Amino acid sequence: MNPRFLRSLVALSLGVGAAFAAQADSTLSTASSAGSTSVGSVSNSVQVSSNSSSGDKKVADGNYRVHQVAELEGRPGMLRVHLTHAMPQGAAPVAFTLDLPREALGARGLAMGDVVNVRNRAYGLAFARPTATAPEVFFLALEDAWRNDLNPRAVSL
Repeated sequence: MNPRFLRSLVALSLGVGAAFAAQADSTLSTASSAGSTSVGSVSNSVQVSSNSSSGDKKVADGNYRVHQVAELEGRPGMLRVHLTHAMPQGAAPVAFTLDLPREALGARGLAMGDVVNVRNRAYGLAFARPTATAPEVFFLALEDAWRNDLNPRAVSL
């Protein structure tokens, strides 16, 4: 599938999901139904703990345990969530932080010990609460190219 087409599809889904939240059934439209604050960029939202100097923001798919939730100093309404992947015995844990608006979590919030499911998508990362039926997506971190395509632009006729 053409990346430009996928970006257009994401933009359309975000708009339609906000307008028709009750009918939303995809990962993308479910996240967008919470409002525009549930979408951020990978470069601004994800900090990977790594010894690498490459600046790589890769995060593996899977369930991560919340170790800390804290207010971001100097950024009212923003939270920093520290997450660690449950690795096999003896393997080094993979940790990263996620910065997101408090509003993205809704009334339920996140607390130490909660589980967050992370899935890599063509457009970036989807963060969800695991449930018995389907993951409840609460935040999307879009790759910069996708995020830039979604930024509003003035149109002249």
